[in-house]
Amino acid sequence: MKIGNFDLTGTQTLIIAELSANHGHSLDIAKQTIKAAKKAGADAIKLQTYTADTLTLNCDKEDFVVKGGTLWDNKTLYELYKEAYTPWEWHKELFEVGKEEGLLCFSTPFDKSAVDFLETLNPPAYKVASFEVTDYELVRYIASKHKPIIISTGIATLGEIEDVVAICKKEGNDNIILLQCTSSYPAPLEGANLLTIPDLAKRFGVIAGFSDHTLGITAPITAVALGAKVIEKHFILDKSIGGADASFSLDEEAFTAMVHAVRETEKLLGQPTYHTDEKSIKGRQFSRSLYVAKEIAKGEVLSEENIRSIRPGYGLHPRYFKDALGKRATKALNFGERLCWDNFEK
Repeated sequence: MKIGNFDLTGTQTLIIAELSANHGHSLDIAKQTIKAAKKAGADAIKLQTYTADTLTLNCDKEDFVVKGGTLWDNKTLYELYKEAYTPWEWHKELFEVGKEEGLLCFSTPFDKSAVDFLETLNPPAYKVASFEVTDYELVRYIASKHKPIIISTGIATLGEIEDVVAICKKEGNDNIILLQCTSSYPAPLEGANLLTIPDLAKRFGVIAGFSDHTLGITAPITAVALGAKVIEKHFILDKSIGGADASFSLDEEAFTAMVHAVRETEKLLGQPTYHTDEKSIKGRQFSRSLYVAKEIAKGEVLSEENIRSIRPGYGLHPRYFKDALGKRATKALNFGERLCWDNFEK
């Protein structure tokens, strides 16, 4: 599967920098952030496409007030989303900046009107936010555009994940990427449950990845080691900008460190192999092999006293030690000489 020109079946992980609300309502900061994400090593930049009115009601009743120990407690949902949204009139210019920087640029739509708007920008993929997984009609509508669909599993139950995968497939869209995600901001390490990543891939036969809300860079590195082919992490130009997502976002320095560590992890993983590479073959000189440990006359019997398994590894393989014992030497053998097949009777 490809997103744009990025092949998700290759050896590299797709690293997505999430812009989210990290622009402080400044178009210039948003553009600078995209450029910084490229410098930091991101492969893609992701926006969020909504307005407060497409997400919720302008209502201050108890149901609409954030609570539960979050970063946003006591704000109404409308206030939060009005503060955090990215103006739609910025999108075209931000997509253009992303493309100029060589980044894949796409977004998370939060309703059908956002999908229709994004279609005019021809994104290479769509993202479904974890809290929208239960909006089956929205998932169906996004899937119907037949572009790769990245779904954060976040709050979803196993049954709901099964449902949305089936919905996508019913729409003829098999280009599904499921991201393990903990919908807590910031997310505690003990809640990451990264072993879900290989399980998602195996259980649903899809590409799996990780949408990270933990602090630091340990979780995405571990996720890649467990098979994540997509990493999404919130990115901010400078935490002094503030905003709804600033506290669990990475700045350029930290994001760069994460990318570097992920790329090193990819090299470490390599491919399953039992073939020794050139360096390993060269290193076999330090392995053991059979050598003459005491002068041996022609016709003398080979014994544990006159042949030994020692370093270096240029002689006969130690597995043949017992085959050689009791055999007679076909010629005189000198101390320190490699034992070879033609040194003794078969």
